[in-house]
Amino acid sequence: MFANADAVAQAGARFIAAAAPAALAARGRFLLAVSGGQTPWQMLRALAEEPLPWSAIHLFQVDERVAPSGDTDRNLTHLAECLAGSPAASRIHLHPMPVEAGDLDGAAREYALDLARIAGAPPILDLIHLGLGPDGHTASLVPGDPVLEVSNAEVALTGVYQSRRRMTLTYPALNRARQLLWVITGSEKADALARLRSGDPSIPAGRIEQGRACVLADSAAARQVH
Repeated sequence: MFANADAVAQAGARFIAAAAPAALAARGRFLLAVSGGQTPWQMLRALAEEPLPWSAIHLFQVDERVAPSGDTDRNLTHLAECLAGSPAASRIHLHPMPVEAGDLDGAAREYALDLARIAGAPPILDLIHLGLGPDGHTASLVPGDPVLEVSNAEVALTGVYQSRRRMTLTYPALNRARQLLWVITGSEKADALARLRSGDPSIPAGRIEQGRACVLADSAAARQVH
């Protein structure tokens, strides 16, 4: 538990930077996937300044809203801002989700092929960063959406959630990761975090494997966790 969101962001950056060397030593590259959110953007800005071998790092998206290029709803818009001007900006291998495609289902299949090309078949990412919504969603695996039952694809499309459809990694892709990093801040997440920690399968986040997971939370989010 950390005092505030700033401390969580800094700890997250340190955690990711510390995870990279083992992957680089074992396989010659570090495969990272990130979610969106205010604290994660702060975490990524700090990470982008770390002295890492960025040319050996591949950065994937956990999920993305279906919106035009440059839209502030897009995680990619903020991700690009976090990397801008940093040592990582021109060297990291960035893999944006192709949500501007006319055929979104085909685009999801293309992203799955990109994952397989880099991370193997079935793809195994070294580290996936996840957030947690007050309703218990993670990635864009939201309560009641048919995407929760997808078991035969690594990437899929959701229905409309908060005015946008989403493209998201599915449970198979998330649960295969070598490591998971949860970054959770804010009092509105307290109930969902308590349910996550208890392994409550009635929320989407509760269906994520926790054996290889690290949870970084601030005191507001963790107030119900004992």
